[in-house]
Amino acid sequence: MSTIDVSVVICAYTEDRWADILAAVASVRAQTHPALETLLVVDHHPTLLERLRSEYKETDGVRVLPNAGPRGLSAGRNTGIAASRGEVVAFLDDDAVAERDWLRRFADPYSDPRVLAVGGRAVPVWSSGRRPDWFPEEFDWVVGCSYRGLPPGRVRVRNILGGNASFRRTAFDFVGGFATGIGRDGGERPMGGEETDLCIRLSRARPDAILLMDDRAVIHHKVPEAREHFGYFRTRTYAEGLSKALVARSVGAGKGLESERRYATRVLPAGVVRGLRDQLLARRGGARRAAAIVAGVLAAAGGYVVGSARARRAGTTFAVVPIPVDRVERAA
Repeated sequence: MSTIDVSVVICAYTEDRWADILAAVASVRAQTHPALETLLVVDHHPTLLERLRSEYKETDGVRVLPNAGPRGLSAGRNTGIAASRGEVVAFLDDDAVAERDWLRRFADPYSDPRVLAVGGRAVPVWSSGRRPDWFPEEFDWVVGCSYRGLPPGRVRVRNILGGNASFRRTAFDFVGGFATGIGRDGGERPMGGEETDLCIRLSRARPDAILLMDDRAVIHHKVPEAREHFGYFRTRTYAEGLSKALVARSVGAGKGLESERRYATRVLPAGVVRGLRDQLLARRGGARRAAAIVAGVLAAAGGYVVGSARARRAGTTFAVVPIPVDRVERAA
């Protein structure tokens, strides 16, 4: 069994997820490979901060911290990184629970010093109890989960998925951390892409780096009822286009869209064909799944065009906001 120490960072921002946050922490504390510590980082929400501090004040191994940077997920994660003490830093969404061997699957590959990141698989837990029949598996990333088209097993990848991720602590010495201005920042649009940007910057800084995806490192990610509707699907795919434009602006379109080209030219056309075939075989939702794939592609493409034009016109740039360790310690 690996002896690598792992710090787990969970970023929280709303009391609406109170039960989910407690479940996420409980799943970390039940790991077969015990976490060195669990860091709960609260994003500019004093009431939630104090409530969580009260909840865990007598719980060893759980620390509750305020986001010491600007509002948003990137700065929250950077706060957790600055406060962490483990050789590896893992990230878990606040509305997800990890299977018991999640950290063991993460820790094992780090015996190879070239491995700087390991990601896992996120399985959707639909609030309605079942997947909507129109919702294509190729678009499960819309609800923060692994999607059809990802390679199976333990494989090298360009980037890992942020809600179920781990990085060697020294990786952040090379790239600084997650960039602000990309990803979720408390606004209305469900943006993303910050982990893609970080992984590409990491591979550029360390060309010998190995980034892995291991589909045995499993979390179960809650999908609220509001996200099971086509309106959210359309909004999220459009926002992903905006996000990809920012990633391309940050790291260049070559690397920024490398995996997306294969996804768009191979995985999605196969999904459309599969949906139409299901319709011919009288399987429920086939035509709607095919239509949703086409609609998702058009929305994402539209978002990318708009996002690219806005970023170019505004001269948008990105930076990693340093989180001084002493500031985190003062806030603890």
